[in-house]
This record gives sequence, structure tokens and C-alpha cells, in this order.
Amino acid sequence: MKSNYKKLGQFIQTVSIKNTDLKVTNLLGVSITKQFIPSIANTIGTDMSKYKVVKKNQFVYGSITSRNGDKISVALLEDDEAIVSTSYTVFEVIDKEELLPEYLMMWFRRAEFDRYARYMSHGSTREAFGWEEMCDVELPMPSIEKQKEIVKEYHTIEKRIKLNEQLNQKLEETAQAIYKEWFVDFEFPDEDGKPYKSSGGKMVYCDELDMEIPEGWEVSTYKETMNIVTGKLNSNAAIIDGKYPFFTCSSETFKTNTYSFNTEAVLLAGNNASAIYPLKFFIGKFDVYQRTYVITTNNQRLSNQQIYFTIKNELENFKGVSSGTTTKFLTMQILNNLKILLANEEVAAKFHRTIKEFFNLISLNTKELEKLNQLKEILLSKMATIKD
Repeated sequence: MKSNYKKLGQFIQTVSIKNTDLKVTNLLGVSITKQFIPSIANTIGTDMSKYKVVKKNQFVYGSITSRNGDKISVALLEDDEAIVSTSYTVFEVIDKEELLPEYLMMWFRRAEFDRYARYMSHGSTREAFGWEEMCDVELPMPSIEKQKEIVKEYHTIEKRIKLNEQLNQKLEETAQAIYKEWFVDFEFPDEDGKPYKSSGGKMVYCDELDMEIPEGWEVSTYKETMNIVTGKLNSNAAIIDGKYPFFTCSSETFKTNTYSFNTEAVLLAGNNASAIYPLKFFIGKFDVYQRTYVITTNNQRLSNQQIYFTIKNELENFKGVSSGTTTKFLTMQILNNLKILLANEEVAAKFHRTIKEFFNLISLNTKELEKLNQLKEILLSKMATIKD
């Protein structure tokens, strides 16, 4: 053990407070991303008094590692009280003047900790990282002042990441509102700058959609207006420190050292156990899993941005049309036959000019987010060499 390293067991203790009075109703679980998430367990008829209460600045972890993708589920509660399943272990720092809970949580976020926990897991049917193994964890224990300094630096990066994520969300929401105004409500600006439909713009009945659409607009199919291809890589092509984004059927974006595409495209997952198909928009170099669709326009009256929002509006419907039992598949046949509305050339060009600035800003923010996340990982890796 390094001179400033100490075993965690002397600084933590388990906590087991049951929800006997049923006052706490916020039931949470812990994800492998080390965050609390709303529990999806069916609790109808369940005795909630047996669940464990978690308080602010207490930790929760699940000991089973064999089904967690080589990661250990552990999180620090930063909000009000919650309850968790009895399968979780709840623990706390004994003396916060010796060890900051936030500093300890930083150690748990390190990839090296996950590898250590997985290596130290044991068992026959299911491998687990038990409480004894948790207590044997060794970590550098600098002064409390140094811990506060490290935590402050980490939180500064996290706040910037959160700000960028919120900005991207706001930009996409604004872009989606513009899409709805133009392609759902048909209130795009007419030649006088007034909302088309409500200002008396001519509408014609469309048999294929069983509704009125603006005069000069048409209905086509995905097959006729889009290039839809899939990637060629297996899921194991993901590399932790890869150079390029690697899109799979997961909501998470991974990394790889190759790229097969260098373009602006819509990425759509082609399979999912729950028929929830992650959808993304990307500009630049990337690679793709063999069941993920890369979709781009081949029609001058259709922008990739319109494709993105059109598919986004279809995601809920995909649950009912996708095939398969254990895994649901979104086949090419399903996509090819879907309908899409084409504006006239003037409106289509104006929409693209209006909307692409939002996506360009999102792309720039995403690149900054990537750098910030890399900086965060560097800070976590440096914890192993911390000295006062």
C-alpha cells in the first residue's frame, strides 16, 4: 500500500433503517452509470415498510457485478430521502472531517475502481463484490482541505457539462417547435411573412394522409427520399479511448478507432428489447454497429433535420409495428414504406436555412462536451497520484 493510501473500511459503516412508518415513497434504483434512477419494479401489493431508507450523503450499492457489464452500481444520494430495495447495501462515511462523501464518490467513478471491483468479485452462480471487499478498497487519503479542492475542481467541470447539456436540450426543443409549426400546423411564413394556414394559405386534400396539406406539397416514402444503410461493425468494436464516435442500438454513444462515415446523418437503432429505439443526429466522422441505421436525404426538398424530427414523431408508433419476441426489430421493410411530407422547394430551402443553425450549435456544444468529459476522466485518473 502506498504511504498515503488507506483502507476504506475504517471510514465507512453500513446503515439499515427500514421504512416502517411508510413516510418515504420515493423508490429508487442505482444504475451502472452510478446514478439514482426511478425504480421500474412492480410494487403492487408489496410491503414497502421493508424497504431501506437512504438519506442525503449516504451511499447505495448493488454487490452483484456479473450482470453489470463489468461495472459496479454505486451512487451517492445528494437530494432528500428515498427508499431502495433490500438487495442494496446502504452505507455512510463515519467522519466527514476525515473523508468527504463527494471525494469518495469520485473514486467510485474511476474506471480503475470498476475493474478492481470486478476482479475482486466472487461467487459461483452470480459473482458479487461484497461488503468485506468494499472495506478492503484502498484509496489515497489526503487532507480534508485537499479533498475539498479536488471535489471543487470536479464539480466545476460537471456544472459546465450540465450547462452545455441543458443548452443542447433547449436548442433541440426550439428546433422541434419550429418543425411542428411548419410541418404539423402548416404555419410556416408565407411570402408576406405571415403564418400560412391561419392567413388563408391554400390547402388541398391529400388522400394518402387523409388530411389537408398546403398546395404544392407532396407525400413520398422513406425509400424514395432517403438513403438508409446500416453499419458493418460488431458491438465489441467499442474501445474505451477510441478516436471516433461509435453508434450502436444503445442510448449511449461509444468510441472506436475507425470511421466509415464522414457526413451529416440521422442515426436510428434497429433493435431493442423494449422497442425503444434511440435516435441521434451527428455531423462529422463516425462508425456504426451493424444493426444501426444511417439515414441521409437524397431529395433536395428534404433536409436531414426534417428527417430527424419526422422519425422522432414516429418513435412511439414503432413499438406497435416492430417485429420479434425477445428482441424487437425495426426492419428496413417497415422504414421503407413510411410516409413523409415534402414541402415545395421554396419552403423546404427556407426551413433548412432556419433549422441548420440550431443543429450546428448543438454539434459545437457536443464537441465541447466531449472535451469536458475527457477532462473529467483525466481528473479522476489523477486521483491515484494525489499528494498533499
